[in-house]
Amino acid sequence: MIKKYDKLVKNAAGRVVPSEINGQAAVPYLGVGKYKPAGQKFAPAISSCADYPADGNKLVPTLRDALIKSGLCDGMTISTHHHFRDGDLLGNQIFDIAHDLGVKNLVWAPSASFPCHEHLIKYLEDGTINRIEGSMNGPLGKFTSAGKMTGLAVLRSHGGRYQAIQDGDLKIDITVIGAACCDPFGNANGLNGTSASGGLGFALADSQYAGKVIVVTDHLVDFPCVPWQIQGNFVDFTVLVDKVGIPEKIVSGTTQITKSPDRLLLAEMTAKFCEVTGIIRDGFSFQAGAGGTALAVGDYFYKIMKRKGIKARFARGGSNLYLVKMLEEGYLDYILDGQTFDLDGVRSMAKNPNHLMTTPFTSYNYHGKGNFAGMVDVAILGATEIDLNFNGNVVTHSDGYLLHGIGGWQNCLFSKTVIIPIPLFRDRIPVIVDQVTTICGPGELIDVIVTERGICINPLRTDLIDKVEGSGLPIVSIQELKEEAERICGKPAKPTFSDEVVAAIKWVDGTIIDSVWRIADA
Repeated sequence: MIKKYDKLVKNAAGRVVPSEINGQAAVPYLGVGKYKPAGQKFAPAISSCADYPADGNKLVPTLRDALIKSGLCDGMTISTHHHFRDGDLLGNQIFDIAHDLGVKNLVWAPSASFPCHEHLIKYLEDGTINRIEGSMNGPLGKFTSAGKMTGLAVLRSHGGRYQAIQDGDLKIDITVIGAACCDPFGNANGLNGTSASGGLGFALADSQYAGKVIVVTDHLVDFPCVPWQIQGNFVDFTVLVDKVGIPEKIVSGTTQITKSPDRLLLAEMTAKFCEVTGIIRDGFSFQAGAGGTALAVGDYFYKIMKRKGIKARFARGGSNLYLVKMLEEGYLDYILDGQTFDLDGVRSMAKNPNHLMTTPFTSYNYHGKGNFAGMVDVAILGATEIDLNFNGNVVTHSDGYLLHGIGGWQNCLFSKTVIIPIPLFRDRIPVIVDQVTTICGPGELIDVIVTERGICINPLRTDLIDKVEGSGLPIVSIQELKEEAERICGKPAKPTFSDEVVAAIKWVDGTIIDSVWRIADA
């Protein structure tokens, strides 16, 4: 077990981080845009068509057969993807098979995990899995915070994951891609069949760079599977199963506009701020998540556009029925969709040519020749904590427990204006604090905080401060918000940590921005 690190350094954010992760040298965070990569992109071994069926039929009888043929052995890195979210069935099956085969010390590299993966804790305990390199949610995060994981966990954003795979920081031996539709050759999509989940963009890097690629489906079609979101020329084996995901759990999380009066107020204030400052204009672009408050912000945007007779050029998704409605009514030119959050989004992507699948490569990869994030006029995000320097936390809570993944949050910080509508406190615990428990994003990239008690603007954004002058909006300082929260709730005690690092938080460029420490009494 990782008990403590002797090689700890202080990074540019003032946080103590390991200079080595699981035996490999690591670069501490140097500041936004300060780290410049060198070298060549990682490349898998060259393949030969002579080693594959001439008729293109790569079907093998079972997932077990595919894993054995892929050379599954001790110490490998296995990746999966979260297109099925809490309805995923493959992640658990892979490690059931590995355990039955006596394989040990594996690294699991999911694009995200969900409560359904609590099943894997027993394999973390018995040595089948050494560690997780991917976003951890709920039970797996709590397990990690208790210091029970053998290796050091690593959390990356969606774009950071693509960057790590592309650069060779995360070398995947076997990837298993769950697809709603596939042909025997391996062309696959998430749009057709009873388990349709939308785009398969999170699996793109794995399909391109993994040593062996397995596609599993419950809807096999004759060649060609059209459209192909995953190309069969990257695929080694295909597998047909009875069920690749649980349809009723594919649409998971909050996909309905909040009904909370406080959260609706946050959304209304956010939209009004965007209107007053001129962010909402003909041809603007925006990104909002799938949480109830973010959906409400999008709905207020829609009402403002309808009233003014204007439309947005594009919306970045997570798509949902609300974005689909805007597209179909002509208030959006395009949806650029990273993942679909409900069946309306799945239907729209399958039928509407202006509803486009995007991937972490095109949207978020920081080691590329630009990406979409900087073209977005406003991004609406959430946070567990914000501190007086506007630093943001999305992975741990004020009690120190690691309970969330990063997702695309870090990547969205590069949008032109980043707004975080959050309640001033949750469960009587202030959200605005002196110093966040874990830094996931530096304050220089967070522009506006909207609470039910007022709106604060980062002093770096003098342009926004000038635009709201005389607007009547309740503009306050972040210090005033913190004092108001503490007046109502008091100042909670800080969590007590041991000297053991249990997880490293990567920044978008692959450097380490912070550490997660073991809870002392866990």
